[in-house]
Order: sequence, then structure tokens, then C-alpha cells
Amino acid sequence: MKKIIAFSLLSFLIIADSFGQSSAGYNELVNLFKDWRSFEDPPKYEGAPDYRKATFAERQNEFVALRQRLEKMDTVGWAVPAKADWTLIWAEMNGYAFNQDVLKPWERDPAFYKVIWTSRSDVPAHEGPTNHAALDIWQYEFPLTGKQRDKFLTQLQVIPAFYKQARTNLTGNARDLWIAGIRDISRQVSDLDQIFKMPGIDGDLMVIKALNEAKVATNDLAEWLEKQSSSKTGPSGIGKENYTWYMQNVHLVPLTWEDEVMILERELARAWSSLKLEEHRNRNLPSLQPADSPESYDKMADQAAKSLLKFLEEDEIVSVKDYFEPALRAHLGGFVPEKTRNFFWITAHLDPRPLYSHFYHWWELARMDRRENPSPIRQEPLLYNIFDSRNEGMATAVEEMFMDAGLYDDHPRSREIVYIMIAQRAARGLGSLYAHANEMTMEEAGGVHMEYTPRGWMKTEKELLIFEQHLYLRQPGYGTSYITGKYLIEKAMMEYAKMKEANGEEFVLKEFFDEMNAIGNIPVALGQWELTGKYDLAK
Repeated sequence: MKKIIAFSLLSFLIIADSFGQSSAGYNELVNLFKDWRSFEDPPKYEGAPDYRKATFAERQNEFVALRQRLEKMDTVGWAVPAKADWTLIWAEMNGYAFNQDVLKPWERDPAFYKVIWTSRSDVPAHEGPTNHAALDIWQYEFPLTGKQRDKFLTQLQVIPAFYKQARTNLTGNARDLWIAGIRDISRQVSDLDQIFKMPGIDGDLMVIKALNEAKVATNDLAEWLEKQSSSKTGPSGIGKENYTWYMQNVHLVPLTWEDEVMILERELARAWSSLKLEEHRNRNLPSLQPADSPESYDKMADQAAKSLLKFLEEDEIVSVKDYFEPALRAHLGGFVPEKTRNFFWITAHLDPRPLYSHFYHWWELARMDRRENPSPIRQEPLLYNIFDSRNEGMATAVEEMFMDAGLYDDHPRSREIVYIMIAQRAARGLGSLYAHANEMTMEEAGGVHMEYTPRGWMKTEKELLIFEQHLYLRQPGYGTSYITGKYLIEKAMMEYAKMKEANGEEFVLKEFFDEMNAIGNIPVALGQWELTGKYDLAK
């Protein structure tokens, strides 16, 4: 995989760091970014995005020219944020090349062809490799009118041609990805059925026709995938060397596969042992009692939201913006019967605050929607899930950070939930690492995930288990990003505090979070670089 790098990140990083920059030079970078993003959106074939092998070959020279434009830029004198923006484009281009050479989701991963998305992700973009024809139902208002209706209809009409192309493109032999992907395509039929029930659809004959044709095409593709499945016998992981290269050159995570195993094993052991110490300390306290009705859950959720926001404001943890409360309250959830609660809703029915702390996500998305970041390169989601160490890492880190800062001083047993959540994320990430090393199947990785989650809370509802391990096999690094990103956030805090101490300045927690928030949804290593001037990607 190393052969695809035409230029060295190290040579860029040793450029003298100066806080003055040429506006003309940076404008050139922004123009390149626009050209790059335009190129990254593939041409159309029969109205659908074109992922045919011949098309990639035809476009390769254009891609190389874009990389060369980036390489030739003179970044001497640029400020660190501008250099970080340069690095983001560099990483995205590496992601494109890696997908073309190694990951090849359009060839190996049937789930890549899922088109209908009914709800918004809690991170900047769809989790996992996603095609350019994705139809986000949540972005539309029903009944459909005017240009929205025309766009919706056009997106639906793409599906039959796209799925015809899929049968040609899907030549891979990754068994676990193939088998699990059938489930995603089959379930799209029920998603299409739900659209029929949307306001105004029953009177729109053209949309109804497009929906019916999309259903037929989806069913046909699922049946074809099922027929092909018996011939799929190969591994689905990308291997340790490719995994390490991808982490360091695409997701900008300064770790190897082996590093990640060590960190996740350490966090798993720490979470379990800390849980047992908490249980011992709290042994004489009453157990947490789960909400047992819609009314009791709603009351608990309301109190939890108020408690969390009050804590963040009064204890000066982070600047609480006017959009924090509505963004959180839109995702408080509702009562789930005990027998159907998955892992996260088990925790939420005991005390929602650990999960709501993770919902830091929704504040970051609200900030992104407001386009608060001045960099045009950071206003849109990064491609290829490059944001994962930042967004999943921060959301996971604050669960424990808020706890350590005093969030549960009034309810000590809630601390137990935080350690259980850390253990669950470490366990599932470990499983995904071994799956990518092809040392475990996806099912075996799920076994690690399930067996090492305390209290058997991953054994209650298997849908979440399948969803998570499938996603992490599809998207290298995502399954580990919660814990490795947490580690990188903690490291950034350490370097920031160390810098303040060296300068004779006071460390202010609120300033740390506010500055990280202002930097935006970029890899933690780049955020640390901007905060402290220290960038340790090159190990």
C-alpha cells in the first residue's frame, strides 16, 4: 500500500512553523479542495454513480494531477491551521487511493450499495463506506413540493440502474462482508415501504412508480447476492500492514495495529477492574432501579438532561451554547420494554447521563450545521470517516471526563455505568482488530464483544452486535476509534496542560474544550498540533 504515496508527509511537517501565511497560497489550496471534491464525486453511468473498474482507470491521470498540484504547493510561512487543512486534503486523497487499491467497497462490500437512509448519523457523515447515490430521507419534508420533490424522484429513479451496475462491480470474495451485506440490502425493502406511508406520497403517481421499481430492483439484488454467497470463501479483513498504513496516512491516527491492540487491552482491563472497585465502594448503596414505564423514563430523561447541562454550565466544563439543550432534547429517547433493550438503552434506563454525555455528538453536528468554522475545508464532513478519532473519541472521552469532574457525585452508582460502557467499546474494538487481521471471523469478533462486556449486557439484543461488528469490518479503524480517539483526546489534554505549565499559565478546562470545539471535526492529532504546536503522527 505504501507505493501509492507520491510525496512525504514528513517533508511537509519539517517546514518551519510560522504563523503568517500567504492568502494567495491558501486560496490556491481552497480552489484545489473544490476541484478535488468535484473529482471525488464520480461520473454517472446510466444515471447512477459509476464505480466500474474501467472508469477508475480512465480517471487515474486526473487524480494524479490533483495530487501533484497539492505536492507542489509552497507552504512555507503558512499558519498551523492552514498546514492542517493541507494535511486534510492529503489524507482524503490517500483515502481515495486506498479505497481503489485495497478496500474496494464497490467490489467487496454489498452494503456499499445501500441507498435509503432513514435517519441522520450522530457523526458528520454516514458511518462506513457509502455510495454517492445515498438518499437521506431525513433531509426531506413531506409532503414533497417543488425542487425537493423533483430531487427525491430523481434519486429514487437511480436505484434500478445502480443495482444493475452492482452485479457487474461486485466481484469480490470477502465472505463475511458479503453475507452481512445481504441483510442491509434486504432491509432496504422495508425502508422503501415506509416511504409509501409518508404524507403526500399516495397521490404522487410518479413517485409511487419509482418506489415500486426501486423495491423490485432491491429484491432482485438481494436474491442475486444470496445466490452468489455460497461461492464467497475469502477473508474480509485488510491485514495488519494495510490497517496500520490506513490509520497513519488516512485517518491520521499515530498508531499501529499492534499499538491499538495494546491500548484496547489496557482499557478493557482498566474498565473491568475499575468497575469492580466501584461496585465494592458502593456495596452498601441501593442498586440503580431502571425506569419501568414511559412516564418514569420521560421523567428520568428530563432530569438527566437538566442535570448534565447544569453541570457543564455551573462547573465551567465547556461553553454551553443556546443550541445545546434543543440538540440534546431531540435525542432523549423513550421507554423501551426490558426484553428489547439493547446495550445502550439498558444503561439509559438506569441513568441516561452517561449516554447523554456521549451525545456531545449532537452539539458538534449543530455547530457544523451553523458552519461556525471559518475554514471552507472544515465546514463539510471529511471523506472516508476521517473524522472518527475526533468525533467518536471526544464523545467517548467526555463520558469519563465529566464523571471525573464530578457529574455523578450525587449518584455514585452511575459511575459503574461509565466503566461498563468503556469496557464494551474496548471489547468490540478488540474484536474488530482481530477481524481485520484475519485472525477472527466477524462472528468470532462479535464473541469477544459479547463475552467481555460486563453484566452480559451485550447478550440481550443481537441486532446491535451484528450492526456494530459489520460496520467495523466495513470501515477499518472505526471500531477502535472510540477508545483510541479517547486516548488521543487525553493525550492532547496532557500536551495542552504541559504547555500551559511550561508557560507559567493556568490550565482552564473550559478553554481546552472550547478550543478543541473551535478547531472542528478533524483528526485529534491535527487538533493537538493546532493547540500545542506538537504533531506526532510520524512515530
